[in-house]
Amino acid sequence: MNKALPAGLLALSLVGCINAPPAPQEKAAVPQQAPAPAKAAMATALAGQRGEGQPYEIVDSQVWDVPDPASGRRYQVVVGLPAGYADHPERRYPVLYVTDSDYAFPVVRQIARRLNGDGPAIEDFILVGLSYAVGDEPMPSRRRDYTPTLENGGTAPPNATHGGSTAYASYLRQQVLPFIAGRYRTDEGKRLFLGHSYGGLLGTQILLSTPQMFSGYLLGSPSYWYGEHATAAQEKRFAAVHTDAPARVYMYVGEYEQVRYNKQYDMVIDARNLVQTLRARQYPSLQLELEVLNDEDHLSVAPRGITHGLKFLLSTKAP
Repeated sequence: MNKALPAGLLALSLVGCINAPPAPQEKAAVPQQAPAPAKAAMATALAGQRGEGQPYEIVDSQVWDVPDPASGRRYQVVVGLPAGYADHPERRYPVLYVTDSDYAFPVVRQIARRLNGDGPAIEDFILVGLSYAVGDEPMPSRRRDYTPTLENGGTAPPNATHGGSTAYASYLRQQVLPFIAGRYRTDEGKRLFLGHSYGGLLGTQILLSTPQMFSGYLLGSPSYWYGEHATAAQEKRFAAVHTDAPARVYMYVGEYEQVRYNKQYDMVIDARNLVQTLRARQYPSLQLELEVLNDEDHLSVAPRGITHGLKFLLSTKAP
C-alpha cells in the first residue's frame, strides 16, 4: 500500500519543482526506419511474394524446359505441387496435365484449393501446365499443336499452322510424361488430361487413338466442328479396330454454344452426338458423362466445368 507524504515534505517537494531551473530541451527524436527484410529468393506461403516490383509468383510452382527433339521446338512445363508434398515422401499423387497453361494452370490451382477449403472433397494432385512453344504467339502455337488436320485440307497453304496434334501428342507421350514421372511422385494409374476448346479437341484425339495414355479426361467445349467434323471420322476409325476405350471421361459445354444463340457452330449438338455414338459402342471400360451447363457460353463456362470435372475424376467420396 502506498503511504501519503507528510504535508511539509510534500510542500517542499512542490516548491522545489516550481523553483528548479528548466531542464535542457531535448531534441525531437528522429524516427529510425526499420531495416528492410531480406528479399525472399522465391515466393513461399510464409515469406510471401518478393515485393519491390518483382513479378507475382504462384507459390509451390516450378518451371522446367522440356524441348521436343523431333520438331526442334522448345516447350516448358509448369508444375504445381500439393500442400504437404515434401512432408510425405512415401505418398504418390494423381497427376493432371492441362493445356493452355497460361490460363488453365492458375485457374485449376485455385479451384482445387477452394474445393478442399472445408475438408477434402477431391484428392490432392500434382498439376502440370503445358506451355505453348517458346517464341511462338499463343494462337498459332495452339492451332498447330491441338488440331488434327489442315484447316482447308488439300487447299491449305504451305505455311498453314494447323494439323500438328498427332506430332504433339507423340511429344507428350515420349518426352513430357516420362520427364514428370521421373522427377515427381506421380501415381501413373491416375494420370489425367484437361483441355478446353482446341485443348478438348486434342484430348479427344488422344482418347480415340491411345486412350490408355491417360486414365481420365476432362474435355471442355471441344471444337468438334473443326475440319468438317474430323473427330466423327476418327471415331469410326477407332471403333473399327478397338473393342474398348478404358477411360473415365467428363465433358462439359455451355448452354449458349449453339446456333440458336447466334453462334457459328452448334457445339452442344456436336458433343451430344459424339457421346451418343460412344455410348452406343458399349465399350465396357468407358465411363462417360456430359453436362450442358446452363447460362454459360464458350468463354465463361470453363471454371464451372473444371470444378465439376475435378469432382468427377478426383472425388474423395465413394461413387
